[in-house]
Amino acid sequence: MANVPHVVVVGGGFGGIKLTQLLAKENVRITLVDRHNFHLFQPLLYQVSTAVLSTDEIAFPIRAFFRKNKNVDLFMAKAKGLDQDKKLLLTNHGEIPYDYLVLAAGATTNFFGIESVERNSYGMKTLQEALHIRNHVLHMFERSNKHQDDEATRRRMLTFIVVGGGPTGIEEAGALSELVEIQKKEYPNLDFDEVSIKLIEATPHVLPMMPQHLQDEAVNVLRKKGVDVMLNTQVVDNDGENLKLKDGTIIPTKTVIWAAGVKAVPFIAKCGGEVDRAGRIVVEENLLVKGSRDVFAIGDCANFCHGTERPLPTVAPVAYQEAVVCARNIMKLIRGESNLEAFHYKDLGAMATIGRGEAVVSKTSMNPEMTGFLGWCAWMFIHLFRLASTHTKLTVAIKWGWNLLSGIRLGRIITNIKLEDEMPNMMKH
Repeated sequence: MANVPHVVVVGGGFGGIKLTQLLAKENVRITLVDRHNFHLFQPLLYQVSTAVLSTDEIAFPIRAFFRKNKNVDLFMAKAKGLDQDKKLLLTNHGEIPYDYLVLAAGATTNFFGIESVERNSYGMKTLQEALHIRNHVLHMFERSNKHQDDEATRRRMLTFIVVGGGPTGIEEAGALSELVEIQKKEYPNLDFDEVSIKLIEATPHVLPMMPQHLQDEAVNVLRKKGVDVMLNTQVVDNDGENLKLKDGTIIPTKTVIWAAGVKAVPFIAKCGGEVDRAGRIVVEENLLVKGSRDVFAIGDCANFCHGTERPLPTVAPVAYQEAVVCARNIMKLIRGESNLEAFHYKDLGAMATIGRGEAVVSKTSMNPEMTGFLGWCAWMFIHLFRLASTHTKLTVAIKWGWNLLSGIRLGRIITNIKLEDEMPNMMKH
């Protein structure tokens, strides 16, 4: 394989995996670079954070995708930068030479420069962050149960705030409200009238990609579930004990889940291309990084704004479709062809689930508009279809079906107890 073209793909997300699967069929050598050894199904992170699913049901080993492809290798490392002149990817485990490079590094949480919010809030872009939220929320119930004589402390611990009215925020708030219903049955000493769940959105609308009546439907369903939806509300500070709003309102809380925005991972700014305000690297119509002849960018880290008023959204269908065109263009370059294909995004619509049996699905040429149980079934089918393995699909389908019927969530396991508290004698050695 030494004499065949070497393609390096940075990122094992939706775009990176799809691209590698396509190129694995060609006479090329591929190195997939990622900090983790697994592909993460990010749209279901909120279900890990609220004890619906477990980690192995939304994460799949990267090497398992390519066990039959001898021309694909995983290089576990953190990308640090790029030397386009020498055609080298720089990582914390050394340099990787390439003939063609694809940036598919994804995105991270955007706290919009509010340092106190970044320091004291919970992002939800990684598996570790979802587990952190789950452990923290479950701890809040356990700890508030110990403060029978301190109502102010209990209320602070039992106030859960989700910031951001996009699909992630909507889904997280709905799932939290249902988790609270489960907890009611197991904490007889707690007054659940003290529990508060708030969804805060800075603009007048949730789910901005959907028509107004579907936005209203989502808000109405959340409010029926007991979620306080606060629109036109901006967060300015969070010290870990109190959340401060722009109008001066102070909300005592120890739980702020930030789902208000995304930005490209910092590494992208070190790749020698033009970046936008969110750190996304600007690409040409053919997905080549602006000014480059052998570096492409796809997915959440790419700013594609050709024929569109705004850059394409950071959603999985964009990454999937870009991966297909990117693979074809790489093969064109390898064959010496110069007529690279321009990318045209086909909008598949938007959807968001709002808990058990509730969802909103916007209308497109591919599907009708749906709400309620029918919308939830459509949401469930599409997400099951995109999961990595048959085993995972079956396991998740069974869990969702059982959860729909019973509401039971067996994933309410606190896993971050310090080892020295559990095994003091062992820690001495």
